[in-house]
Amino acid sequence: MLSKITPLLISQPMKHNHLYTTHIISSLLHQCTNTTHIHQTHAFMLTRALDQDNLHLSRFIEACSNTNLINHALSVFSHKSFKNIHLYNTMIKTLLTHSRVKDAIFVYKEARLVGLSPDCYTIPVLLKGVVRAGDRGLIMGRMVHCEAICYGFRWNVYVRVELVRMYVNCGCVYDARKVFDEMFVRDVVVWNAMVSGYCKVGEVERARALFDVMPERNVVSWTALIAGYAQANRPSEAVDVFSRMEMDGVIPDEVTMVAVLSACAQLGALELGERIHSYINKYRLHKSVSLYNTLIDMYAKSGNIKKAVEVFETMEDRCVITWTTVIAGLALHGLGKQALDMFTRMEKACVKPNDVTLIAVLSACSHSGLVEPGRWYFYNLFKKYGIEPRIEHYGCMIDLLGRAGCLLEAQELLNRMPFEPNAAIWGSLLAASRLYGNVELGQLAVQHLVKLEPNNSGNFLLLSNMYASGGHWNESRLTRKVMRDSGVKKISGSSCVELNSRVHEFVSGDSSHPQFERIYEVLSMLNRQMEVININI
Repeated sequence: MLSKITPLLISQPMKHNHLYTTHIISSLLHQCTNTTHIHQTHAFMLTRALDQDNLHLSRFIEACSNTNLINHALSVFSHKSFKNIHLYNTMIKTLLTHSRVKDAIFVYKEARLVGLSPDCYTIPVLLKGVVRAGDRGLIMGRMVHCEAICYGFRWNVYVRVELVRMYVNCGCVYDARKVFDEMFVRDVVVWNAMVSGYCKVGEVERARALFDVMPERNVVSWTALIAGYAQANRPSEAVDVFSRMEMDGVIPDEVTMVAVLSACAQLGALELGERIHSYINKYRLHKSVSLYNTLIDMYAKSGNIKKAVEVFETMEDRCVITWTTVIAGLALHGLGKQALDMFTRMEKACVKPNDVTLIAVLSACSHSGLVEPGRWYFYNLFKKYGIEPRIEHYGCMIDLLGRAGCLLEAQELLNRMPFEPNAAIWGSLLAASRLYGNVELGQLAVQHLVKLEPNNSGNFLLLSNMYASGGHWNESRLTRKVMRDSGVKKISGSSCVELNSRVHEFVSGDSSHPQFERIYEVLSMLNRQMEVININI
């Protein structure tokens, strides 16, 4: 069967002028969508010697890139004589687009060897690509930085922007800041890159300081800071920044919604999460799989598992993260059987589970006391799913056995596992020991916990309470004395209340809230009313 571009190829005369040929080549390359089209167009070019024109060949290589025929593009490129820097740039960009960083560096070095100098396009393209080189990305990036200085592009604004991005993506935020500070002209793009860089390495205060002095901000600026606070487990600040963003009249996009919904999930701010969901529907924002996943996570962690499942069921496309998120949500709410049913649906949908999915499955078994299913999944991790058990899988299994009262089996599994037990595992054993009155195991757990978390008062208090519940009052008092003598202070309790889409945090003994007096006045009134009710009863 003739392809759709065949009539166009046949109808073209061998004689042509430059403008006419350029138009035809552009038209042909624009219509290339598969291997056959590429080969036909290449043949058309060969018979007219158009493959020796650097501009036409550059466009042909771009068409090869769009159809994933990279080796064909490289072969055509290597057979071309008298290549200019524009053609080299096109080949380098094509290779980097397809993550063939080593090949791109080789082509760049070849351009240098034949006496060509890079231009202001070559260096930024290389800097964009080297971040995909993994551990060697920073070494390559520094090499390209040296090249930029040698060829006089040190002060080029586009080069500088890509240098900042390269250092940020490689985790060298201080090098990025040095380049940033040396820039005479800074647009919003480079400011955003710097703010994102600080957020990426957890230095949110520096990111905020930079954000506050930005001469111009856009939706990317606000989103970077919101995401930074959310990733640093500071969801209240993330929500506050989002509120400021709304007051400034900046319209959020899909990425902003993912960031702020993540903060809502951490806070359990259901009211705000629902308002954001309504906003997404009202303004018909693009509902990517990532956004759906975040909505499911938010509803699950904010207490509305029914709505989380409802969002899941409305999705047409689901990935492994989607299934894992809803299974983890069901597990969190103690709906172990429903979580395992969902996992069965996932397997029937031919979605391959990953290690995080099986952590969620084991967690579901743990929260619902499903010991036998939990054992089966744990001991078939590698055999059935090809997953090497991680410390998190062991932790879930030990927690499951501990909750079910199988303390001896839990301790044996802990001794057999090929990892050093972490605080979470010893903590679950301590909780199980208290639940079933196993003082000896509780003491062992606390000994390890004190070494792993010397400033965590909860471990001491849990052991003290366990002694007290067993009537060992001297040991209980001694535990609290050791805690005081070690300088460990009990962390004040706190609670969060969501009101009018704003989350208020209250810490025990704190009187800094602006409505402190009014709040305690209402609390006193409620206490009095409760006392009257108790007397009447």
